[in-house]
Amino acid sequence: MNLPPAGPDAPEARSILVPAQTRLRDAGIESAALDARLLLGIALGRDDAVLPHEMLAGWSAAHGGAFDAMIGRRIAGEPVSRIRGWREFWSLRLSLSSDTLDPRPDSETIVAAALSWAKSRGGRLRLLDLGSGSGALLLACLSELPHASGLGIDISTGAVRTATANAMRLGLGDRASFAEGDFADPDIVNLDLVGNGFDLILCNPPYIPQAEIAGLAREVTGFDPHLALDGGDDGLAGWRRVMPRIAAGLASGGHAFVEIGAGQQAPVTALAIAAGLQAVDDACDMAGIVRCLVFAAAE
Repeated sequence: MNLPPAGPDAPEARSILVPAQTRLRDAGIESAALDARLLLGIALGRDDAVLPHEMLAGWSAAHGGAFDAMIGRRIAGEPVSRIRGWREFWSLRLSLSSDTLDPRPDSETIVAAALSWAKSRGGRLRLLDLGSGSGALLLACLSELPHASGLGIDISTGAVRTATANAMRLGLGDRASFAEGDFADPDIVNLDLVGNGFDLILCNPPYIPQAEIAGLAREVTGFDPHLALDGGDDGLAGWRRVMPRIAAGLASGGHAFVEIGAGQQAPVTALAIAAGLQAVDDACDMAGIVRCLVFAAAE
């Protein structure tokens, strides 16, 4: 990349952004302009995107080298969120690792539905997040439910470590805990249920049919952990395993909020009913696709 030389005169950001945007567009990246602005901000030690008209006081060869390296990583398919190491989700800054999914805006559909129900119920709710990853769902809910506490379970040691660090950084460490284990195994940890179960269960399991994973965007296939994507031959393997766990863990009057793939509403609902749950509601994402299903213990 042809970068302006370092010197006493601050370069205009536009002179650095334009060639970077061209490289990104030539690589087929649709969000080239925004990505270049964000990556330039990271190179400068900032969290925000740099505006083209800004004058970059203190610009150095080191900044240029860092920016060039990040543009190369983005061209190779690495998402901006992975390059900077965090993602904003539900207005929370969540650190990511190679062991966690990069939380998508679609998953905020679950949070919105869960919070709507939880706030109408009130009280000291107990939450369970099965397959917690970075802790996005659980921590987003706890951030708006000051009297609630929660437990997240993930099979990855690295994911548990990342989620725990996120909870501590967000000031939620006293109300959120994370444990390593299979989310479908009721005996993996002592859940301290006291026979009552959880008031609210969250779950975003692997639900991509195995044969479809290779066709996903390279930002997903190359950087999200496949263990968190692979739903088996039909995308329902995780659901078959976790639905009995959800049914067993719900308290009387409790609700479960789960994220599904496009077109999975009917088969996932059937598995839930077979496990002893009843369908209560559903919610669509911003594209109008049913993304969240809501279940309760069958009466």
